[in-house]
Amino acid sequence: MKPIFFVIAIGLVFGSVGALMAFLITYGEYSRHFMAKKRALKISLETAFVMLGIFITIALIVAFLLFK
Repeated sequence: MKPIFFVIAIGLVFGSVGALMAFLITYGEYSRHFMAKKRALKISLETAFVMLGIFITIALIVAFLLFK
C-alpha cells in the first residue's frame, strides 16, 4: 500500500470521528439552548458535513505535499 493512501485513510478515519463529534456538540448545544430539535438537527448535520470536508481536504493536502 502506498503511503499516500495510508495518509488519506487516516484522514478519513479521523475526519469521520471529528465530524461525529462536531455533530454531537452542535446538536447538544443548539437543542438545549436555542431552538427546536428539527432545526438543531439540520444545522448539526450541515456542521458535520462541513467538518468532514475540511478534514478530508487537509488530509489530501498533507498527503500530496509529503509524497509528491
